[in-house]
Amino acid sequence: MLLDIQAYFKGKTERMKTMRIKDLLRAEGIQLHTAPADRDQTIDLLVSLQDKVGNLTDPEQYKRDILAREKLGSTAIGNGIAVPHAKSAAVRRPGLTAITVPGGVDYNAPDAQPSTLFFMIAAPKDGGDTHLEILSRMMVMLMDEEFCKALMDARTVEEFLTCIDRQEREKYPEEEEILPPAQEEKKPQGYRILAVTACPTGIAHTYMAAEALEKKGQELGIPVKAETQGSGGAKNVLTRAEIKAADAIIIAADKEVDLARFDGKHVLRVPVSDGIHRPEELIRTAPDAPVYHHTGEAAQEEEGERFGRRIYKQLMNGVSHMLPFVIGGGILIALAFLLDDASIDYANFGTNTPLAAWFRNIGNAAFNVMLPILAAYIAMAIADRPGLMVGFVGGALAVSGATFAAPAGDSGSVSGFLGALIAGFVAGYLMLGLRALCDKLPRALEGIKPVLIYPVVGLLLIGLFMCVINPFVGMLNSALYSGLSAMGSGSKILLGFVVAAMMAIDMGGPFNKAAYLFGTSTLATADIAAGGSDVMAAVMIGGMVPPIAIALATTFFKNRFTQEERKSGPVNYVMGLCFITEGAIPFAAADPWRVILSCALGSGVAGALSMLFGCASPAPHGGLFVFPVMHNVLGYVAALVIGSLVGMILLAVLKKKKS
Repeated sequence: MLLDIQAYFKGKTERMKTMRIKDLLRAEGIQLHTAPADRDQTIDLLVSLQDKVGNLTDPEQYKRDILAREKLGSTAIGNGIAVPHAKSAAVRRPGLTAITVPGGVDYNAPDAQPSTLFFMIAAPKDGGDTHLEILSRMMVMLMDEEFCKALMDARTVEEFLTCIDRQEREKYPEEEEILPPAQEEKKPQGYRILAVTACPTGIAHTYMAAEALEKKGQELGIPVKAETQGSGGAKNVLTRAEIKAADAIIIAADKEVDLARFDGKHVLRVPVSDGIHRPEELIRTAPDAPVYHHTGEAAQEEEGERFGRRIYKQLMNGVSHMLPFVIGGGILIALAFLLDDASIDYANFGTNTPLAAWFRNIGNAAFNVMLPILAAYIAMAIADRPGLMVGFVGGALAVSGATFAAPAGDSGSVSGFLGALIAGFVAGYLMLGLRALCDKLPRALEGIKPVLIYPVVGLLLIGLFMCVINPFVGMLNSALYSGLSAMGSGSKILLGFVVAAMMAIDMGGPFNKAAYLFGTSTLATADIAAGGSDVMAAVMIGGMVPPIAIALATTFFKNRFTQEERKSGPVNYVMGLCFITEGAIPFAAADPWRVILSCALGSGVAGALSMLFGCASPAPHGGLFVFPVMHNVLGYVAALVIGSLVGMILLAVLKKKKS
């Protein structure tokens, strides 16, 4: 049995690098020639040594975790060796302690012989497979019977440590030393892997992916630095020197990222969700990714990238740039109605008082350009800078409703949100085609292409296109919103259930984004003075329920969650009330179908009730902070509470108790 275990761990060690044993084993954590009476006294002694060297935050909890591990089967290996170990939340940092017991202790060894040489491994709960890595290395070293005998014969702690160091260097002569976390800062080193993370909203996924990559890099001994391109701008920005020295770059993003600075580097491009769920795989495979060569055009497509994936990234690039205009403008317009007095002149509600008019005008300034911004950045994701202006004008023409019959605009032909989407994609691909044609022109005309040919010809082409499609898309929009307005109460309840449940299905993914985009598009035709959009209210409540339901479940049904989940659960109260659905992602990742099913049904119930109670929101974001400007806020709060309780109860029923 011992040989089988040793062979397994030897093979595992050949595939991974780990911390050196000597660096984990301090002199204060070693006692030689001890004489504990039994197994329990042996464990007490080893735990006290772990506490003495500062590896533990709670010795009693760590001891309980050690005993729980022993119940699964004795950690005695045989041949006089025992290696008790446990992953525990009570461990501050990974470490080893050791004792020799010449008289031996009955430790239930498989060969029924007393154990005389003990090593105890302390591994943090969130330390990955730290204990297995240490254990694997020790097993390879302890295969040498002469080495074990030398340890037992050691007269001093220094001699014991010297023996370990000599054996480790003999077994791993070519290995670079990796210091434990406590000493890692003292060893200067560059970043071998760099990353850029970005999601369309720039709120949660961006930072979760960066943290997962950096944390996994630390576990693997591969230094990783992640730049986050969030809603507040780029943070932890990669320097030119770091890029030059790095082995590879990981781009974990659901929107277009400027890659010019990574010219000549191995670049691996994946969705931001892969950065959260597959960090180890990305870090290990990034150095084998294709070398990126920048040509001055829009971001080059990843080899083999699906057409649908490219379209999604281009759309999300537009959405991410549009959202600040939608959110800021929508909330300021809502505040204008909150601060105004409708009794003065209901026809001008929102601008009757100077303060209300001030908020309304600023909000309108942002709201009026949100669709041109959407179209501009979709086009830019496709055709780089030449697409920006053409896309912006296309979006503006969609808002104005310009046609050949009414060049100044016609309210009956406004193509709105859908028209701006079409304008963005058409503008981008028009400019790609125009650039391909211009490549055939003489090189002497190279300088006038970006300043004359692209803007003038591109502008004329998008103007012609939008004047053609505006009437048709305008009619489609009118039919869609007329249909929504004409829906009976039963149909609206079903619509509320569907859009709210979609918000909880993938919590920031395509379903979530599709529902959110549909909700924001209804704001364009909603009566803000009357409270806003009932669809937007259902969408927002659908995104608030999952984190709140999880927080409630971790509070009232603690035995369904791990200790780590119980600690992080209460944070979801705040995230849910702020309409940050992504707080539920770690729980969904750990138990997908139970958590997603519970949250989707809870969100669906809340969305249906929101429609039933006639709730409406004038703003597309803000959660708790826009409650004062919502229509029927009491009904909305009731729908939120009921939906969250439904999600909590389903979680309690579906999830199994944790031992």
